[in-house]
Amino acid sequence: MNKKQLQSFLRNAGHSEMMKIQEDAVEAIQKIDNLILYSKTGSGKTLAFLFAILAKMEADSNELEAIILAPSRELTIQIEEVFRSLKTGKKITVCYGGHSVKTEENSLSQFPNIVVGTPGRIVDHIHRRNLDLRSCPMIVIDEFDKCLEFGFGEEMGFISERMRGLQQRMLVSATKMDEIPEYLDADYHVIDALKENDEIAVTEHLVHSGKNILRSLAILIESFENEKAIVFCNYREVSEDVSFRLDDLGVTSVFYHGGLEQVDRERALIKFRNGTSNVLVCTDLGSRGLDIPEINHIIHYQYPNSEEAFTHRKGRTARMSASGHSYLFFGEETQLPEYIEEPTSKINTNDLKTNPVVPEWTTIYFSAGKKDKVNKIDFVGFLSKKGMLKKDEIGLITVQDRMSFVAIKRDLVSQLLKRIHNEKVKGKKLKIDIAR
Repeated sequence: MNKKQLQSFLRNAGHSEMMKIQEDAVEAIQKIDNLILYSKTGSGKTLAFLFAILAKMEADSNELEAIILAPSRELTIQIEEVFRSLKTGKKITVCYGGHSVKTEENSLSQFPNIVVGTPGRIVDHIHRRNLDLRSCPMIVIDEFDKCLEFGFGEEMGFISERMRGLQQRMLVSATKMDEIPEYLDADYHVIDALKENDEIAVTEHLVHSGKNILRSLAILIESFENEKAIVFCNYREVSEDVSFRLDDLGVTSVFYHGGLEQVDRERALIKFRNGTSNVLVCTDLGSRGLDIPEINHIIHYQYPNSEEAFTHRKGRTARMSASGHSYLFFGEETQLPEYIEEPTSKINTNDLKTNPVVPEWTTIYFSAGKKDKVNKIDFVGFLSKKGMLKKDEIGLITVQDRMSFVAIKRDLVSQLLKRIHNEKVKGKKLKIDIAR
């Protein structure tokens, strides 16, 4: 596909022009077989490798053109969503644990042009003979260093060995790699966008917590008003405890970590993205691979275990050339790690002006999704006609395979549920309730 077509896809996704990293990837893939792209999350890297794939794809192709591997379920879903937003007319199938195997089998049988998935699930489909990669010419591995860190080396090797027609490799990482595993060894051209990303402004703050760090945390968050914040903890149990305690202090939050069931992880992120909660309390699992825009504040409730983790946490803010803030709590007996330079900006929570904010939106659950032939337009129509809502009273809509979530202005939810009780969506009687 030519650049004019790619520009058209870009406009479909709501962007006016390609970023430098995207132009560089498209130009390089035309001339070079193997690329390494170094860039942090939020820099436009997903579109960069998707455009690189599309640049090599024939407009009328009905073949499997690329396999994309990613270390987490959330990241595979996000890649699929970004690709669908381009409205290319090409088929993409997503495969990951916790998703219906039968649904994936059906999708794979319809000859997708791109398959995106976690390494373990892709291997599973190869063993089941649902996926034949022998003629697939391209492999892209997003968050490649994380794939290795999570122990997917054997699976990635198995997949690459099955790609007998492999012509191009693209490894994407937010961290410089010391060596490339033998099964992906090649002469790589490197696009390094990390230096450009380092120029993005993150203001560091040292927060004096006093004796009650949780109360100080709540005050700090309340001073942000409606701006989004991520609170990082080192342990799953701590993230849940902090979230519950914040709720007790009047600060609405959701928690997210690797020990949750997939449906609970997805629901937490949906609520955070759509404004049902402006605070996400998470482990370092949330520091990379999640497409969450406009994060203004990063709070280190517990100090990260390494300089690399510290860098990736801060990378959640100041995305897409914006600016952001990073906060370190500091008590009388606290000592900063050697790799963290003491910030010049000091904050005492006793001096902060707070304005407790109730989130603007509430998430409503519908027991139907894409596989039930309902889409976003159907929900807008239903809520406008049966629910008597205006368009600006309906927020972000997320349609999954068998369920959907719609953000509704919080003060309208009670009356809305009464109006739509026993009403049907596209002739279907659904369970409709506030998402828990």
